[in-house]
Amino acid sequence: MENPCEVLGSKGLIRRHEFVRIIIQCLYSLGYSSSASCLESESGISYKSNEVKLLESLILNGSWDESIDYLNSIKDELGETRESALFLVFRQCVMEYLNCGEYALALGVLRKQVSALDAGKCKVHSFAKCLLSFKDRELGAVDGGDVVVHDLRKKLLADLEKLFPPPISVPEGRLEHLVENTVMSWVDSCMYHSSSSPISLYEDHHCSRDQIPTTTTQILTGHKNEVWFVQFSNNGEYLASSSNDCTAIIWKVLEDGKLTLKHTLYGHQHAVSFVAWSPDDTKLLTCGNTEVLKLWDVETGTCKHTFGNQGFVVSSCAWFPNSKQFVCGSSDPEKGVCMWDCDGNVIKSWRGMRMPKVVDLAVTPDGEYLISIFMDKEIRILHMGTYAERVISEEHPITSLSVSGDSKFFIVNLNSQEIHMWDVAGKWDKPLRFMGHKQHKYVIRSCFGGLNNTFIASGSENSQVYIWNCRNSRPVEVLSGHSMTVNCVSWNPKIPQMLASASDDYTIRIWGPSLQKKEGQLE
Repeated sequence: MENPCEVLGSKGLIRRHEFVRIIIQCLYSLGYSSSASCLESESGISYKSNEVKLLESLILNGSWDESIDYLNSIKDELGETRESALFLVFRQCVMEYLNCGEYALALGVLRKQVSALDAGKCKVHSFAKCLLSFKDRELGAVDGGDVVVHDLRKKLLADLEKLFPPPISVPEGRLEHLVENTVMSWVDSCMYHSSSSPISLYEDHHCSRDQIPTTTTQILTGHKNEVWFVQFSNNGEYLASSSNDCTAIIWKVLEDGKLTLKHTLYGHQHAVSFVAWSPDDTKLLTCGNTEVLKLWDVETGTCKHTFGNQGFVVSSCAWFPNSKQFVCGSSDPEKGVCMWDCDGNVIKSWRGMRMPKVVDLAVTPDGEYLISIFMDKEIRILHMGTYAERVISEEHPITSLSVSGDSKFFIVNLNSQEIHMWDVAGKWDKPLRFMGHKQHKYVIRSCFGGLNNTFIASGSENSQVYIWNCRNSRPVEVLSGHSMTVNCVSWNPKIPQMLASASDDYTIRIWGPSLQKKEGQLE
């Protein structure tokens, strides 16, 4: 028999006995019974503990009194699981008594033994009711009763093994759990991880910067003035941009990753500062600070409806999940926050002279919350079902808001040169902070991106794009290429390695992995 104190590993932290036992369990679970049995024989280490072996012989022989006595004799080792283990054994015992017509014995166990357990009255009553109504009498319902009894006793043993604490029993799937935890720790410590591919176990995992967009792959020059906003569609197949040239453009993402101009949207008389894709990507809203709000058909590029009039003063807008209703916010208190349908009907509004001006707003993708930025520093989170409201006050003016694709988090850009990340549910007392970019006087917009919203990207007044891993307050990448302020960024939700940035230099840059060295230009 192997010495249970012998250790493995360069640091001597692994007990050989436990390590081998877990491997044996894994082999059995994978169906390699012969290999597992051979390892047990060769190592002298058994997967099943002496306690389980003894209990197995008692239960398979139907020795219920001895089984119960043995469970009581190892109560210190079983700890809190003893009551639950006894309940499982009593249940099998009663079922077998009933199956044999030994009703008095069954009732005696139920009255004296089961009812005395601290297993919960509801559990005991439910069990008794089930027995009396004959719903649980599976033993007598199948031909070949001895076979069924043996199978049910084996199932009882399997249930007990899952219940018992170590070292009496090895937790189910222990080796897989240990390896998975190791892989997750690799991922958590990898600042560039943005891949859904399985991770190799042959070497410690570490992603290179090629996993995220760091190189300009294309420059879009369709606008004739400062580009203020960009946003990828929800399906990742389009990019919308808006500009100080009074137009918005819909770009098509081709299969090779290049973008081509699909529609230029004319009709605004002033700068277009904001666009919003409907969740089904068939419609697009465009608006500006002193402009009307327009609804466009994405496929044809035609304007379907115009909301408001000149001087409407809309700051931002957001869709609800049904793609039929949206909400817009205004910096004019008399217009406030207004909820519309696509035909121009007002569904609900929050307005009046006491209504603070709306800087930005967003609807979580699940439609549960409306998040608004009021009076520069105040964040209001409104639950759309209950209209319960929570308020967060920031110390510095907020310029923009962005919500994660899973509806769990949102980020705000502050003119104090920080980005703050809050949880929507309100469990955090303070935000996560991200810094390094430059923002003093302009509206700079950031976004979530990458696999599982792992990253945050933001524009900057120093003409660069900044990328952070959500677990680190300092940027992992700073991207150079633009020659003037970068106003807005958008990460493709379906292509984790594609990022777009809009700048005052009249261009939109598309960023991809550094392996893609080619740079193109689209007029």
